[in-house]
Amino acid sequence: MVTDPERFKDALLAELQSLRAFAISITGNVERADDLVQDTVVKAWTNMNGYTEGTNIRAWLFTILRNTFYSDFRKRSREVEDDGAHASRLAVHAPQHGHMDLEDFRRALAQLPDDQREALILVGASGFSYEEAAEICGCALGTIKSRINRARARLGEMLSVTSGADFGPDADSFAAVAGAGAGVKTD
Repeated sequence: MVTDPERFKDALLAELQSLRAFAISITGNVERADDLVQDTVVKAWTNMNGYTEGTNIRAWLFTILRNTFYSDFRKRSREVEDDGAHASRLAVHAPQHGHMDLEDFRRALAQLPDDQREALILVGASGFSYEEAAEICGCALGTIKSRINRARARLGEMLSVTSGADFGPDADSFAAVAGAGAGVKTD
């Protein structure tokens, strides 16, 4: 039970950025993510007496967000909706390597099963421990570890990553960019 609403509010506000980042990663849509965060904050504030002071408020909020997302997802799956997938395939992306690598990663991440993507984002991007992620997802610690391991392996396969050298520009591209930036002519 919350005895100090002001302290609760401060703790809630401190997590907004992390909640938004997680919401964007699971929805793939900024507007939906913002709505999801807003719904999460409203539910948390309305049910603040359901929070036990001294426990992990971050995990509590992420659990609310996750449950809200899946409830909304079930509702939306019953509705027919144009999610913009066709329009996104028509878009032309900028030629920069980093941008394209990021787009490739986003596409690969979106292809992972929901449970694997969620576990990977909670631990890899949101900074939760394996134990906290297991609590948020409502599953065993070993299950989270397994999901993350499978997600990482699958991403590596989809992106053809075999080592750290597979990241960033290749040596020829880097030399051309570095030489052009320094006023050196490259062949």
